[in-house]
Amino acid sequence: MPLTPRTFHWLICPVVCLCFVAAVTPSASGQARDPFRIARMRLVDEDLAPEGITNERVLEAMRSVPRHLYVRPALRHMAYFDQALDIGHKQTISPPFIVAYMTQVLDPQPDDKVLEIGTGSGYQASVLSGLVDEVYTIEIIPQLGRNAQRLLRQLNYDNVQVKIGDGYEGWPEHAPFDKIIVTCSPEDVPQPLVEQLKDGGRMIIPLGERYQQVFHLLEKKDGELVETELLPTLFVPMTGKSEDERDVLPDPGNPQLVNGDFEELRGDEMAVGWHYQRRSTVESDGAPSGSRYLRFINSDPGRSAHILQGLAIDGSKVPSVKISLSLRVEGVRRGTNAQEEPSLVIHFFDQRRRPIGQKVMGPWLADSSSWQHVSETVSVPAAAREAIVQVGLNGSTGTLSIDDVKLMRGR
Repeated sequence: MPLTPRTFHWLICPVVCLCFVAAVTPSASGQARDPFRIARMRLVDEDLAPEGITNERVLEAMRSVPRHLYVRPALRHMAYFDQALDIGHKQTISPPFIVAYMTQVLDPQPDDKVLEIGTGSGYQASVLSGLVDEVYTIEIIPQLGRNAQRLLRQLNYDNVQVKIGDGYEGWPEHAPFDKIIVTCSPEDVPQPLVEQLKDGGRMIIPLGERYQQVFHLLEKKDGELVETELLPTLFVPMTGKSEDERDVLPDPGNPQLVNGDFEELRGDEMAVGWHYQRRSTVESDGAPSGSRYLRFINSDPGRSAHILQGLAIDGSKVPSVKISLSLRVEGVRRGTNAQEEPSLVIHFFDQRRRPIGQKVMGPWLADSSSWQHVSETVSVPAAAREAIVQVGLNGSTGTLSIDDVKLMRGR
């Protein structure tokens, strides 16, 4: 199955190598000539608002910022699908939903001063620009920082200041900040950021091990942090000092999935270890293994209904992997095209996080009144260093139930 925009969403830090041929100021006349305007409106109406982005100011910002100018010209035709895009420097630009979600959680106010860690392309800073008074953003990769600064200036986002440096240290000269947004993942919250957050302020940050992360909302109240866990996610690691302090590293020679039996939950609904959970519920009526399984239900052809999990894998050491799971299929029909089918897909990436191929298990289209166990051994590209496992309806309609999803080194 080809890597289609509607079926693949990788949530990682939004940084991008920019190769712009032109920049269009987002004025009324410029927007009227913008060939991507209809696609941008559709993105907001179909992929953001229905998925829980309810802040009208945030939605309007997502309608206004021309995302196609923040990616390479060769990828502009994909700019308004809700997905990350491969853009070099071992980085991507984050899916629009993640940008909108993090912005909404911050609750931006017109008089806020905001610190962003991880400028990347400048897209997140541009979204914030029209919602707050000042944005201070830090990028550790000099070329990216310079490119973002140039683009922000061309597009007249004059209230955004860019600094090249290690975001771990924050920007003490301009502290304290009303809000802090971190768009790459440390294992723990950098203490300088805590100190630079104003009392009464909010910080959103993805925390955790390399492939097991959760968004955390931190609110400073009377000098103390109140912490709330939000959605599972996947970002690239925060580099620099934060990466030097990381304690837990994955073993690429022994790839495994976490919580493939869905027994471990965060709250009552979210399966631990899996991110971008779309139209899925954890059920407990007759699980084939343990006490729980996952059920996808979708009635809208083309709409996302899947889960994702990332893992480290070294294709030079692991030539193949064995995948197995239990499944039950009810009334499934393909989506808007032949590629939108219920399946498990492994997307492979090289050491620079460029996509280098995929393997598909499925599709599963025949109804089954009882649980079936399926397994398959697939080859791993020798250049692979990371992978994303995607399983679900993937744009098809009907009901798919899965349990006991396993991935292990082949023999």
